[in-house]
Amino acid sequence: MSRYLVTGGAGYIGSVVAARLIEAGHDVTVLDDLSTGFLDAVPEKADFVVGGVAQATAVLDSGYAGVLHLAASSQVAESVCDPEKYWRNNVVGSLALITAMRRHGVGTLVFSSTAAVYGEPGRGPITEDAPTAPASPYGASKLAVDHMLTGAATAHGLAAVSLRYFNVAGAHAGRGERHLPESHLIPLVLQVALGQRAHIDVHGDDYETRDGTCVRDYLHVADLADAHLLALAAARPGEHLICNLGNGEGFTVREVIEAVRRVTGHAVPEHIGTRRPGDPAVLIASADRARELLGWRPSRTGLDRIVSDAWDFVREVTP
Repeated sequence: MSRYLVTGGAGYIGSVVAARLIEAGHDVTVLDDLSTGFLDAVPEKADFVVGGVAQATAVLDSGYAGVLHLAASSQVAESVCDPEKYWRNNVVGSLALITAMRRHGVGTLVFSSTAAVYGEPGRGPITEDAPTAPASPYGASKLAVDHMLTGAATAHGLAAVSLRYFNVAGAHAGRGERHLPESHLIPLVLQVALGQRAHIDVHGDDYETRDGTCVRDYLHVADLADAHLLALAAARPGEHLICNLGNGEGFTVREVIEAVRRVTGHAVPEHIGTRRPGDPAVLIASADRARELLGWRPSRTGLDRIVSDAWDFVREVTP
């Protein structure tokens, strides 16, 4: 049993990571300012501290085995309009956290990175060696932290792992997506099934894909959380390991809508619109490195399973 700090542990992914750590027998402290997270998402057995990552120095001590850093501003469109917020929260905040870890002798960090660091890559499965060309300040801020971790590993012996997520969905142990505003496809389609939206907007059906709509790689949030536990075990002092996380296969927008129809029994009307600028036709991860170096094998890979777990969650929290 070890003791870990989870920053952003009241958010969607952070709360599931915290829950999986506790299920594995570890002690967990959650640090979250509740700006986008929810108090009821924090696991009951976790210690909870209200605050941002700048307060980490007051929370950490030498008894912590490591930090899982998931606190961040994460809205791509907002980052374009307010880039300063993303440099302040994501980059300056992460620097404060790394400084606090050095001060208290905590030497292991697992970082929540993103596929947004790759920008608009080619169609093939994306490896960690693909060029990084973020198309938004959000992606740029995450890439800046990746560079920061490489430097800290080299200079100070930090054991760091960056996990670059693709599309995350589903729910685990009563914890699921509650973004305000919501921008992710599966919860948006589920809002149609709940009667909260009249239809789902499909942004273009003329892509060179099997049904004309964009293809994305969807990963169950519990499989994603399991990768964090494996990353803790794989982290080595003086090394910064970067791993993509995805299923390695993609689903089209229409396939997601059809899965929601099957799971919910609702018709889910569509409205076909024009393409959005900057939307690649296909984004699929190569997760070979995570399989080889972390021993990670996602087990909840079916689209219907992902949608069904998300559907159970939204019905539970919707009045």
